Amino acid sequence: MKKVLEFTKMHGAGNDYVYVDTERFPILSPERTSRVLSDRHKGIGSDGLILIGRSGAAGFSMRIFNADGSEAMMCGNGARCVGKYVYDKGLTRQTDIALQTLSGTKRLHITPGPDGRAAAVTVGMGAPCTADTSQCAAPGGQLLEGVVEAGGRQFTGTFVSMGNPHFVIFCDDAATRDIAADGPLLERATAFPERCNIEFATLRADGSLRVRVWERGSGVTMACGTGACAVAVAAFLTGRSGRTVDIAMDGGDLHAEWDEATGEVLLSGPAEIVFEGRVEIDD
Repeated sequence: MKKVLEFTKMHGAGNDYVYVDTERFPILSPERTSRVLSDRHKGIGSDGLILIGRSGAAGFSMRIFNADGSEAMMCGNGARCVGKYVYDKGLTRQTDIALQTLSGTKRLHITPGPDGRAAAVTVGMGAPCTADTSQCAAPGGQLLEGVVEAGGRQFTGTFVSMGNPHFVIFCDDAATRDIAADGPLLERATAFPERCNIEFATLRADGSLRVRVWERGSGVTMACGTGACAVAVAAFLTGRSGRTVDIAMDGGDLHAEWDEATGEVLLSGPAEIVFEGRVEIDD
């Protein structure tokens, strides 16, 4: 059955998704719809589809579907864009918002600009986990500068879960690393039973981190919010940075802080509307 839905394409540091308000436009087959709309040649083009709903427990909810149709637990940049969406469209005038996700309720803080719209959004990403036997098959579910074998090669990195699994590899020059070759090997390495997001990071002279991302289910992306948080945690655990760090990704800059008092990672950065439109889909 054909149906028309209205969408908003947004990005946070280049991490782009198609956003749909499911109160107005319910989607029965989000997995298939994400694959169709995310296609950069035949669809709208995006890293995936994010469905915005209402939640009695949290106010708003978010479901994330990757470009391959798989459902993701959490997306930091996506969450920040949801904050801008609901604020700019007048669905709330609160500057502190609770957002229900598959990895729990996240806190959003809106910084309004002079035009009355959200100028920046900070999301509380929760506490990281560095030992999870369901996501990491290493002894104790832990890898701190540990070795993972993939494609007949060995990679040294640190496992961090932000609700979804990440493997952070520090290298000499992330900007020139062939992540399109290494990423898929590591994503499906036997060390990661649920597959894994892969980050390649380089510490720069000014103390910031240059990061490139291979996302589970989406491939090479311009940025990843949970990935930025995972890199910040791994950098602190391995003595490369303090608890606060600026992160430069392919699509833009993010700021992460691992709060010592609460144990939570806070992620800040821009969220932008790219364009809006209507599209006909099979649902």
